[in-house]
Amino acid sequence: MERRLRITVDGKAYVVTVEELDAGPLAPPPAMVLGATVPQAVAAAPVAAAPTASAAHGVGDVVAPLGGTVQSVLVTVGQRVAEGEKLAVLEAMKMNTQISAPRAGQVARVEVRAGQVVETGQLLLVIA
Repeated sequence: MERRLRITVDGKAYVVTVEELDAGPLAPPPAMVLGATVPQAVAAAPVAAAPTASAAHGVGDVVAPLGGTVQSVLVTVGQRVAEGEKLAVLEAMKMNTQISAPRAGQVARVEVRAGQVVETGQLLLVIA
């Protein structure tokens, strides 16, 4: 017997056809077998939250929202920028991410160059 199923992987839906090879009676799950014991769940130890990028940097600092490769830096030191203006482009997993100015100001420092690999939270530039 064939069945069509929809599965979603990383937000993308796929329709697949599966064929049931053995339509005979299913064996009971292990917990249903007489005399079987069910293992007790063990609580996971609490995990501390990762520090946020904004906690480690100043008000005018622009940090990488994700790890990747700097494709281009579109501003220079001394340039005035408006809030929302495109500052740089990062590429990660074949996807480009535009980095925009969080506020208006003047570019005080540029810490990266095209082709450089950056990590999440790494300082890209400073707007004074």
